[in-house]
Amino acid sequence: MLEGLTRADAAFRAEEADLAGLFRTAWRATLELMLPDPASLQARERRRIALTNPAVDLLLFDFLSELVYYKDAEGLLLGLASLAVETSPAGYRLEAEAAGEAADPARHELGVDVKAVTLHRFAVERTPEGWQATVVLDV
Repeated sequence: MLEGLTRADAAFRAEEADLAGLFRTAWRATLELMLPDPASLQARERRRIALTNPAVDLLLFDFLSELVYYKDAEGLLLGLASLAVETSPAGYRLEAEAAGEAADPARHELGVDVKAVTLHRFAVERTPEGWQATVVLDV
């Protein structure tokens, strides 16, 4: 067996008092895997994200998948400029603006390549303190 040859998953748990904080923290944790110093990003490109889902966990899944999509489709690494999560008649609604720039190995210390958000052990739960998410990413 070849131990340590590859790493297939990265996981994290986020805990926040409210849903917007939870979504923001989960985005940041995912971004930090790809770019250990998100402060190095300049807001050269902006993308608006608007999502709805009847289930809060699937809304977070879709939201984090947007970050991976922009990295893969456009080469962009994006931080969050604004974020709002609300309940709606359809379940949950999210509106966000992400800002960042193309990944540039000459300027950015790049981390691992997140390929996808997975549903393996993925969970969003209400806790006595607020909200908690468990996220596993395919890297």
